[in-house]
Amino acid sequence: MLSRRQKHILIKFFGLFSVVRGYNILVVVIAQYLASVYIFAPSKTIKSVLFDPNLLMLVLASSATIAAGYIINNFYDSEKDLINKPTKTMLDRLVSQNTKLSFYFVLNFSALVFASYVSFKAVVFFVLYIFAIWFYSHRLKKQPMIGNIVSAILTVTPFFAIFIYYQNFELVVFAHAIFLFLLVSMRELTKDLENIKGDLALNYRTVPVVYGVKISKIMLTIVALFTSATAIALILFFKIGQMYYFFYLSIFLLVVFMVILWKSNTKTHYLILHNILKFIIVAGVFSILLIDISIVLNRI
Repeated sequence: MLSRRQKHILIKFFGLFSVVRGYNILVVVIAQYLASVYIFAPSKTIKSVLFDPNLLMLVLASSATIAAGYIINNFYDSEKDLINKPTKTMLDRLVSQNTKLSFYFVLNFSALVFASYVSFKAVVFFVLYIFAIWFYSHRLKKQPMIGNIVSAILTVTPFFAIFIYYQNFELVVFAHAIFLFLLVSMRELTKDLENIKGDLALNYRTVPVVYGVKISKIMLTIVALFTSATAIALILFFKIGQMYYFFYLSIFLLVVFMVILWKSNTKTHYLILHNILKFIIVAGVFSILLIDISIVLNRI
């Protein structure tokens, strides 16, 4: 049996895990390694990629920065989240604001320590990344359009760090990046629709608040069409192995997304749409393995 103190520590741990969204960070870590093996460094052996200390430090720096970003975002959005996500917010509030801010600074410092192992340029990169996340949470998040675009850019930035490290400038890398960027942009706008109640109450100038739900749906439809077009381009013009199955599935789900979108008028509907996009993103991470199934046998 756990003592009262142990239970208290365990509850606080889960509260902090909820704040930093550890499950999202785990997906990013897996995605960074799979992208490194199959997309960024396809000519290297799996062993040399997985046991590359520089890559490990970049992944750790990214994870620490992302976790810190969730903390500062949670700090600024605590009132809005209490309206939009009351259950999660109550769990998050098991950790005091002072503790959250302490972890915020520790995580950012740790990220710079990890980056310093790689190079001074990596340190500069993560200093700018940390500042950009803070500036987004503090200033840009409440701005329509700009906030959505910046959020999407910040989400794909950890992959940009790996891209710079391997310096792989093949067109297929950019095609994958565009597909991910468009998906994340759709997710951000869908979240705005999902959280419109809290945004209206606290005067967040999001796209649905400023321009209306109908305009938001039109924008989402346009971005969904561009995302589908990118998926078709990846299928037709690039060597992606069996990953074309994933892109066909993505196109189908995006069509379903658009159909549901125009019938949506409640938070539950928008939550379903959000989950469709999350499924596509997570499925995309693991479908990277389909680029070359034999690679595991041939490149170990």
